[in-house]
Amino acid sequence: MKRFLVPAALAVAYVAVPLAFGGNPYVMGLIVAALTIGGIAVAWALLGNLGGMVSFGHAAFFGVGSYTSAVLSMKLGVPPLAGLLLGGLGAAIASIATMPALRLKGPYFALAILAYAHIFQILATEMTGVTGGAGGLLSIPRFPTLLGVDLGSKTGGYVIILTIVVLSAAAYAAIRRSAWGLALKAMHDTEIATRVIGVPSTHLKAAMLALSAFITGVVGAFNAHFINFLEPDYAFSGAWTVLPIAAAIFGGYRTVWGPVIGALTIYLLDQLVFKELMPHGHQFVLGMLLVGMILLSPGGLAPILGRRLEGGQRHAHA
Repeated sequence: MKRFLVPAALAVAYVAVPLAFGGNPYVMGLIVAALTIGGIAVAWALLGNLGGMVSFGHAAFFGVGSYTSAVLSMKLGVPPLAGLLLGGLGAAIASIATMPALRLKGPYFALAILAYAHIFQILATEMTGVTGGAGGLLSIPRFPTLLGVDLGSKTGGYVIILTIVVLSAAAYAAIRRSAWGLALKAMHDTEIATRVIGVPSTHLKAAMLALSAFITGVVGAFNAHFINFLEPDYAFSGAWTVLPIAAAIFGGYRTVWGPVIGALTIYLLDQLVFKELMPHGHQFVLGMLLVGMILLSPGGLAPILGRRLEGGQRHAHA
């Protein structure tokens, strides 16, 4: 029963959601925004859970991916769909500049990555000939129409970002099950011991950082072509770090789908419920919800749902 859960959920996501909300651009736009946060949350969780590194600067990779794809598309005519991969590649290359921070531990690494985000933001602001400077880039090319589907629409954008999130989560799951995943898990407990037996811990951490940056860059590139506008304060905003962290922790960053569930839950609740009830204080309610989840279930929402599902199955078989 449990092995059919993910395929069933994906079928609902790809078919039922567009059918149910495709005629409501506002709701579809919110779902796309939630999945955008969810994609970054998956990348952040991959780095934190497998790489053992907490980052406060994923906005750096989001912004670099956004600008890479947007500039290549506007100045060189690169198709937006190809720009997604190039945006991820640009972010992965940018992560090389942050790799000296791998020598740091705990909060020092997190703050170092945060500093890099500010550096990249300053560069984007000053490189006016390439990025448009503080004025940003207008009329970034939209996604094309493919097989009769307008990928530049809210529903088309939903299909693209959903696919990005699904592939990212699948990569996260595959690495976690692999021999490298076991080595990374062992590093969390005794990194010195794993080095003694020949595990290349620094190389594995670097690989996780580059992969996490790549995923975040792809999501950033998607967002640039979806909203068709970009400027440094937005592309490198701290919100692209804070919201994914909150989503990953709320949903359960040690699970594959927890970050996505967390992003959908907290963002849609905030925009559709809390914002309606408290237009000027809805973020306070969201913060209290996050604190409550941390206190009541430190593992996040996903483990709770898993236990409920298993309990329901046992009750059905009884």
